[in-house]
Amino acid sequence: MTDRELMDRAKEAWKFAYIPYSHFGVGAALECDDGTVYTGCNVENAALGCTICAERTACVKAVSEGHRRFVRIAIYGEGETYCMPCGQCRQFLAEFSPEMEVLCAKAGGRYVSYKLRELLPHTFRL
Repeated sequence: MTDRELMDRAKEAWKFAYIPYSHFGVGAALECDDGTVYTGCNVENAALGCTICAERTACVKAVSEGHRRFVRIAIYGEGETYCMPCGQCRQFLAEFSPEMEVLCAKAGGRYVSYKLRELLPHTFRL
C-alpha cells in the first residue's frame, strides 16, 4: 500500500468523526506489519476526558484483533496546519511500535512524514 492509499483510508475514516464540540474531525489509518489496515476517527464526549482520538481508536481496534506491531499510521485533518498526534496518542502508539512512521496531513491532502521516535524521543517505559 502506498502512502497516498493509506492517507486516503484515513480521509475516509475522517468522514465518520463524531465532533459536536470541537467541530474538528480527524481520521487515522494504521498499517500493521502484516499489511492489515485499521481505521479510526475521533469520537468526542461532553465529559472531555472520555473523548478518544482517531489514532487511539485505530490502535485499539488493531490490538483487539490481535495485532501488536505497526509499520505506519496516516492521520488526516482539514486544518491549515499538519494534523499531528497528541501526546497521549504518541505515547499510546509508542507502547507497540516506537519506530513506526507517522504521516500527518492537512487540508488539501499535503502531508509530512516522521518517525514516531522523532515526535516522542523519550517514551515512558516500565
